[in-house]
Amino acid sequence: MPRLLLALVVALPAAAAPVPGRVDAPGWVGGAACARCHAVETKARQGSHHDRAMETPTPETVEGRFDGASFTKDGVTSTFSRHEGAYMVRTDGPDGALHDYPVAWTFGVEPLQQYLVAMPGGRLQALGIAWDARPKEAGGQRWFHLYPDEHIDHRDELHWTAAQQNWNFTCAECHSTNLVKGYAAATDAFTTTWTDANVACEACHGPGAAHVAWAEQRAGGSEAKAAGGDAPAAAPSPAAAPASPPPTGTPRYGLSVALRDDATWTFAPGAAIAHRSAPPSPVQLETCGRCHVRGAQLWPDDAPGTPLAQTHRVSLLDPGLYHADGQIDGEVYEYGSFVQSRMHAAGVQCSDCHDPHSARLRAPGNVLCARCHAAPTFDVPAHHHHAPGSPGAQCVSCHMPEKLYMVVDGRRDHSLRVPRPDLTAAIGTPNACTACHGDRPATWAAAQVAAWRGPQKPAPWHWGEAIHAGRTNAAGALDLLLRAANDRGVPAIARATAVGLLGGQRGGPRLGPALMQASRDADPLVRRAAAEAAPMVLAPPERVALAGPLLRDPMRSVRFEALGSVLDVPAAQRTGIAAADLDRVIAEYRASQTYNADRAESWFNLGQLDARLGDAAAAEKALGTAIRRAPAWAAPYVQLADLQRGSGREAAAEPLRRAIAAAPGSAEAQAAARPRARAPEARPRRAPALRRAAELAPDEPRHAWVYAIALHDGGDPKAAIEVLRRAQARHPNVPDLLATLAQYSAETGDRAGALAWARRLADLTGDPAARRMVEMLERRP
Repeated sequence: MPRLLLALVVALPAAAAPVPGRVDAPGWVGGAACARCHAVETKARQGSHHDRAMETPTPETVEGRFDGASFTKDGVTSTFSRHEGAYMVRTDGPDGALHDYPVAWTFGVEPLQQYLVAMPGGRLQALGIAWDARPKEAGGQRWFHLYPDEHIDHRDELHWTAAQQNWNFTCAECHSTNLVKGYAAATDAFTTTWTDANVACEACHGPGAAHVAWAEQRAGGSEAKAAGGDAPAAAPSPAAAPASPPPTGTPRYGLSVALRDDATWTFAPGAAIAHRSAPPSPVQLETCGRCHVRGAQLWPDDAPGTPLAQTHRVSLLDPGLYHADGQIDGEVYEYGSFVQSRMHAAGVQCSDCHDPHSARLRAPGNVLCARCHAAPTFDVPAHHHHAPGSPGAQCVSCHMPEKLYMVVDGRRDHSLRVPRPDLTAAIGTPNACTACHGDRPATWAAAQVAAWRGPQKPAPWHWGEAIHAGRTNAAGALDLLLRAANDRGVPAIARATAVGLLGGQRGGPRLGPALMQASRDADPLVRRAAAEAAPMVLAPPERVALAGPLLRDPMRSVRFEALGSVLDVPAAQRTGIAAADLDRVIAEYRASQTYNADRAESWFNLGQLDARLGDAAAAEKALGTAIRRAPAWAAPYVQLADLQRGSGREAAAEPLRRAIAAAPGSAEAQAAARPRARAPEARPRRAPALRRAAELAPDEPRHAWVYAIALHDGGDPKAAIEVLRRAQARHPNVPDLLATLAQYSAETGDRAGALAWARRLADLTGDPAARRMVEMLERRP
């Protein structure tokens, strides 16, 4: 089933709806009630990033200059001022004209502060111009744009009035407490509510009414100090659907799970690294992870500590998000990095390093690390190989390199890895050494590290080599991916990524058993990846055997992927799958998409679901809604055209014409719009659209491959070969390109070229058919 996307344009409604605001909700008491007993925790939280996640604009909360200051970008001059006590910004609106907008909320505080504007339909939109809250000497105290290198106007998906910048969907879940999105599809409007506008106590501890009742009963009705305040209260009943697995933990004090961790870290005699006194509960990490994870929300949060795989589709180590070795690349926050780390494997919890109430580190600099890593062993030149007190001697410089996001926000990689400049030389991933020593090559850094390690301790194999091979379809990729997928010493998120990449391999008999084993893994990320890869490499009977049991998986994200894996299998071949299981997950998937019906992507997903179920009318209706919500997105038009073409209607061409008009830069639309007739006289008419698709998406080799086939079928094999050569130079390990080059070269009489391409294909894939082609060409005079 297609995953939810995150960045598309929707039209703003003309009619206004209630502005988001606070409500009193059953079971929720609000942070003020907690403060009556928990003074120490409340004082620590005051002024923290959680406390200041959202605030009403006042002289005390607004950091930016609203004194007539202006900022110009892309031909638009925005002005920030005060008027009758309100904080105002004059900037371009959804129509491209300048308008005056009052600031409804401040958003964040440091190192930057954004501002939210109330728009029609109950929407809060985040301005693209933000205030740099850093000191002036650090380059701050200025207005700046979050996308400085991109030209953005009111039609762009990144414009502040567009869906990508909508607070209700994109931000609210993690910046407010007891957030109820309150979207109504019938009116395309929100009535979003919260208990606290910021990240208050119950955001982590859960609704507190039962805990307050326990404290009052224990104190005989007085407001005596309640013990702990360290775990969430019982959550309200979840929405109608298969129940979530209950959070683990010890219920106490009117609370349903325990967040406080009473384990200790102690050094055994002579040990340099401390060890945990008791195994950790997963509740704390899963609670923090709800807001510190990159992924799509599938379901309203059931309760703090609920496994993320139940409520979110956690992103794997995908290109653009993570480098092949798992280092951060895109804006992925901390969860996906931390679960790769040795610290996580050893039982380290978020609160071991971060005070959960102040959100500050528990100790400064290397002192924090020395709580578990003995300073005489690790905070010395013999370990870090830098002058004491220098930047290079700081643990985080090597083990938690920093990257800027949102222009000024430096965030550290939480995978806490050992620098591997040898991987930079081998697969192109970054490393902390040459990030500082920018004038030196990675080979120099690799040699230095190898000398420090000594010949008796060579650098170990790293699973990043497998991920890189799978991404680039390099020779031996299958063996490397299988090694990573089957190695229990590899972090689960990396094993899941390797399993997902198996879907792009030609592995013959080894793939089925590997994916079946992955489908039974203890980690839901691995099981989900197995279900996702299955349709690409397994025949229907094997796919049903793998995905059928996963329809009953305890985790919702796995069930959804299993649904997508079996729906394309003809009903007659779904042997062993209970209709009740299938119907239940279909209903649950619909509920998930309905929850996110403010997004065009969800309507697209519903259209695909109904098309697979054979309900063409419902599919067309859903796709039509997706088009209305995101008129510049090509995918719904293309899907609608395929649906109409499948039913034999001539109207299929109209959605494609609209797609090209709405999204002229979409390769998908250009490729889909090619004439479908296959008669010889029609073939030349297919080439221009396919050529345009290949030009628009040079990083998608399939477009060039299809264009080359059209040229060949149109009677120009030499032009086809040239297109394939250029594509192969850019994508050297794509089997289809190599196989077609070998075939077309042989047809044009270039035996030597055909043999060279066939040999490369055989070496790359080990495909018996490729080896037979090599043998045939070698025998041919």
